[in-house]
Amino acid sequence: MEGLKIAIDNLNEVINIIRSSKNESDAKQALIERFGFTEKQAQAIVDMRLGRLTALEREKIDNEYNELLEKIKYYRDVLANEFMVLNIIKEELGEIKQKYGDERRTKIIPDENEIEIEDLIEVEENVVTLTHFGYVKRLPTSTYKSQKRGGKGIMGLSTREEDFVEHLFITSTHDYLLFFTNKGKVYRLKTYEIPEAGRQAKGMAIVNLLQLDQNEKVTTVIPISEYKEGFYLFMATKHGIVKKTDLMEYDNIRKGGLTAVSLRENDELIDVRLTDGTKNILLVTRKGMSIRFNEKDVRPLGRAAQGVKGITLDEDDEVVGMSADIENASVLVVTEKGFGKRTELDEYKVQIRGGKGILTYRVTEKTGKLAGMKLVSEDDDVMMISSDGSIIRIKAKDISILGRATQGVTLMRMDDGVSVVSIARIANEDEEEKDDEEKE
Repeated sequence: MEGLKIAIDNLNEVINIIRSSKNESDAKQALIERFGFTEKQAQAIVDMRLGRLTALEREKIDNEYNELLEKIKYYRDVLANEFMVLNIIKEELGEIKQKYGDERRTKIIPDENEIEIEDLIEVEENVVTLTHFGYVKRLPTSTYKSQKRGGKGIMGLSTREEDFVEHLFITSTHDYLLFFTNKGKVYRLKTYEIPEAGRQAKGMAIVNLLQLDQNEKVTTVIPISEYKEGFYLFMATKHGIVKKTDLMEYDNIRKGGLTAVSLRENDELIDVRLTDGTKNILLVTRKGMSIRFNEKDVRPLGRAAQGVKGITLDEDDEVVGMSADIENASVLVVTEKGFGKRTELDEYKVQIRGGKGILTYRVTEKTGKLAGMKLVSEDDDVMMISSDGSIIRIKAKDISILGRATQGVTLMRMDDGVSVVSIARIANEDEEEKDDEEKE
């Protein structure tokens, strides 16, 4: 358009150049040299019809040229002003909404022939193990049964020298596994998403399957075969906060995990139990206090809620263990200096939630504070790990049953500066086989 305007303004000279040229190519070259036209502009002038030389057409070209200049100025202003850009987008989206914003008239339905990956996974019972240092694996229960008679321990695992199996359970390949961490988050996998490994393999690091943050550790794993009404997840933190949430609220967990409980500053989630809403809950603290209450005292709260007080703690005390009642179980407590005992569960009377509780262990300088608590059965084994990496495994039935207010006996001898940092209940192999047979 700019070339046409220049040509119109210099019409006589342009006509003379074209008339005096030998051919079209010479005419274009002469116009380029005289007026500085581009190749396209020169071609447009040579191709211009004589009808466009009338006064009316000349005025039309002038007007069109001026309009283009105005548009160019406007578009440059828009590109230089983010506010103008956003306003234009807003206006155009509003026009689209007004024009096309009616309800969807078609339905999106799955292809009848579409095959999900899960459809290709055989439904079978698996043993899943997670070690203290975070290695997870699964293997068929048939492998577990054929190997279990030969020796001590749950399975022949090839783990780090100081590692041991902390979580072991039998579940179906299509069941969900909920992984709760000390940071108050929950992650979910299908059992078949855990790599299958041989009996001697140590498995895969759990951080390769879950998007765990730094210093985030799995504290509890709960298998879920079916999300059903009437079941709850009961949680406890080291600051004595407890929370009960409907299981159905954890039926849609994204890959990066969800908040299972909102934690206050410096608090951690220590344990989670799947309950039917009627269980008695036992909390034990580092300074040897305990409280047992019925979970009916805790009303269900939303998934992201903080919870309510389960036990009133002294300023420098914290909860080290939480359990829901197990039939024919006793309360095992172990101290930092390796002392421990079992106490009959009946010695812990059911109280109202939120109190200071009753004494469960007479803590002294000799025994040290409590390192942990577990409910154990006669046939269980107990693993204890110390701060220097030493591990001892003993049978629960070999630990004396004593009263609540006693000091216990030596379970693990400690060198100076060394303390027990963790304990774990290892379910008896026959118990696992019995559970498996009941499922069948």
